[in-house]
Amino acid sequence: MLDLSTSIAGVKLKNPTILSSGILGTSPDPIKRAFENNAGAATIKSIGPEPRNGNNNPSVIDFGHGLLNAVGLPGPGYKNMDVEFNELSKIKEPVIWSIYGNDIKDFVNITKYILKYNPKIIELNISCPNKENGMLFSQDKKSAANVTKSVKNAAEKTIVIPKLSPNVTNIVEIAVACEKAGADAINAINTMQAMVINIDAKKPVLHYKKGGMSGPAIKPIAVRCVYDIYENIKIPIIGTGGITNGRDAIEMIQAGASAVGIGSAVYYRGINVFGKIVNEIKEWMQENDYNLIKELIGIAHK
Repeated sequence: MLDLSTSIAGVKLKNPTILSSGILGTSPDPIKRAFENNAGAATIKSIGPEPRNGNNNPSVIDFGHGLLNAVGLPGPGYKNMDVEFNELSKIKEPVIWSIYGNDIKDFVNITKYILKYNPKIIELNISCPNKENGMLFSQDKKSAANVTKSVKNAAEKTIVIPKLSPNVTNIVEIAVACEKAGADAINAINTMQAMVINIDAKKPVLHYKKGGMSGPAIKPIAVRCVYDIYENIKIPIIGTGGITNGRDAIEMIQAGASAVGIGSAVYYRGINVFGKIVNEIKEWMQENDYNLIKELIGIAHK
């Protein structure tokens, strides 16, 4: 009998698929829909310190090889979300609470505030490429470690997972620094900073000009990052970036991911993409005589 269950720092997932942050917002209903469609876990859109409108349109485009987005982390601010938080806290499946801040104090304040809702996992969005200073904490190991340590100290027993940026020269040293600072797992990677220009209009297509690239185009980058990180840390990895089908998910798991983030694939294949990917993983495992998903984690390193 096939067993697709996995775990992230002690939290069990029925399968390795995770809804990535920013895809379905912070409202409990879309998060519940992800679980109804067989997601193993679901991440809410990043919660920020104050109300924010985000960037002007056009803010999301399909450029043919993936998506480019510069939504800019819109939201009402954490002090205006108690209704949503209360409903999210009632969901029994693993919900990952993503947070961001302008400084370490913001991260700590948001963490302390949401603790009363008993989040299982807090994800640190230290790597958003489409907000001013959005990648501030992910750009060097000291900054990443400092915010990780501060949140971990404030988070009590809650699991803390920094989400790292590929827009760096050495993502491994940042992952190692986060592990030493107390991170319970690593999410790699966030979107890749990119730009598309309309040559007829002679202007960048996005109003913000640049944005975060996701989708199939970044999968090889994400796989490489996960592979390198896996060889240098002991904590689990959530592999995120360009996964649209079961074979993509297995590739990321073989690189070293214990679970995989699914984002742009919701756009390409619909909300039931989680069930589709799970079925595709099962088919591959049956064809290749594997019974446990855990047998595949990091197997490409052997």
